[in-house]
Amino acid sequence: MVRAFVACELSQEIQKRLAAAQAVLKKSTARLTFVDPALIHITVKFLGEVDEKKIPQMAAALKSVRVEPYPVQAGRIIVNNPSRPHTVWCVIEDAGRSQGVFSVVETVLAPLGFPREIRGFKPHATIARVKEADPSLFTYLDELKNTTGGSCMITGLKLKKSTLTPSGPVYEDLFEVLW
Repeated sequence: MVRAFVACELSQEIQKRLAAAQAVLKKSTARLTFVDPALIHITVKFLGEVDEKKIPQMAAALKSVRVEPYPVQAGRIIVNNPSRPHTVWCVIEDAGRSQGVFSVVETVLAPLGFPREIRGFKPHATIARVKEADPSLFTYLDELKNTTGGSCMITGLKLKKSTLTPSGPVYEDLFEVLW
């Protein structure tokens, strides 16, 4: 079994800018765990534990996802829920294009036994997880309100393996679709 997800990669420029935002958030007294900037991405669909024998079928299904490359803008840094924050993320602005990719991925993977997501899809890039909230978090988020993470082109998607370790996840590309 492998822990897997489908993702779109972000540019090194965006990752670098989001690392700078993380540096600001590290001044907060909230207890946060930060995502390694080199691993920051847009999760299209989290698949969970998957039988390795299914990977060729999943790759074939994902190969059928064909869209035109599209631009994304890394926008505001916010929390998922201001009253009970669990995640700090960067909003991804893309005129609905990632939503379209998400819908196609849902459609092609459903016949392989992956249930459709019941929560709404919001393209974002997680930069930290909130272990314990603190009012200072919102002070530093406010400090970041006028910063942006840059832009890049989304030119494909990847099926990725995630191995959890005490020092954070390790990702491995299993399959890539380029458009």
